[in-house]
Amino acid sequence: MPEETEKITIRLPRSHLTALDFLVRVDDYPSRSEAIRTAVRDLIYERADMVMDKVKKLQDLKQKMLTIAAFEEEVLKR
Repeated sequence: MPEETEKITIRLPRSHLTALDFLVRVDDYPSRSEAIRTAVRDLIYERADMVMDKVKKLQDLKQKMLTIAAFEEEVLKR
């Protein structure tokens, strides 16, 4: 069963729309909508991975900062 879809409206520069129409004509997209859905899906997959990498790096940095703070506190007690 296909996932439920919702209609949205977007504005594109005419040059992007011309290029999109070209891709629909020469590629295996049956419509503008399908080409845009594919582009959005690919963007989400790519950006989601990049965002998760950033979150992981921030978590690692936070842990390192906590370790440094604990180390400084221990050293300064002496």
